Amino acid sequence: MNLAPLPSVAAALVPDDALVLDVREDDEWAAGHIEGALHVPMSDFVARFGAVSDAVGDSGRAYVMCRSGGRSAKVTQYLIGQGVDAVNIDGGMQAWAGAGRPMVADGDSAAQVI
Repeated sequence: MNLAPLPSVAAALVPDDALVLDVREDDEWAAGHIEGALHVPMSDFVARFGAVSDAVGDSGRAYVMCRSGGRSAKVTQYLIGQGVDAVNIDGGMQAWAGAGRPMVADGDSAAQVI
């Protein structure tokens, strides 16, 4: 059985107005994230699926993000299985930062990817 390749996009090509779903854990999020992203840690994902589904329904597509792309690929696959239009961001936050895309952090620290 051949599975279709997972939809993915380069961090540099994510639209500025996209719904970014960040599935990293709380400490990773606090260190640096995309302003306006929806933060639902992978560890809470199934329990919070309704909120994710509602948010995606409003925007039409979720661009899924983690640190390097592994966790977000799993969540993207899950979302697609649930009938949600989802795309994995290749390389995650590391690629986002490498592309010079804007990030913010909680508190007064400079944003970084941990």
